[in-house]
Amino acid sequence: MKLRDEYTCPLELIHDMIKGKWKPIILWRLRLGATSLSKLENDIDGITQKMLLEHLKELIDYGFVDKKTFSGYPLHVEYFLTEDMGNQILEALRIMQHIGIEYLKKNGKENELTEKHVIPD
Repeated sequence: MKLRDEYTCPLELIHDMIKGKWKPIILWRLRLGATSLSKLENDIDGITQKMLLEHLKELIDYGFVDKKTFSGYPLHVEYFLTEDMGNQILEALRIMQHIGIEYLKKNGKENELTEKHVIPD
């Protein structure tokens, strides 16, 4: 995704960097540590490998995620959050996760938390 040249505020810029259905979910999953592409694909219900690779590339380009390629056969690549921007964005995602949990509880949908095995951080 190409970023615009002008923004109303920095929040609008960050929103453009992580917007979409999958980017926040990818970042949230990576909070658990470095992982392979296949593990990410298995852990995120409904995402295709093509979409996952596309979003990982953008998140790498923006500095939220990085990857390490291990030598040998078969090829092994692990994706992880960067120390600076990757870990910083988790603070915002934790707040968003908490708001979502509280909303579901307030609206009598605790069963959705149980079904998704959501454990608040």
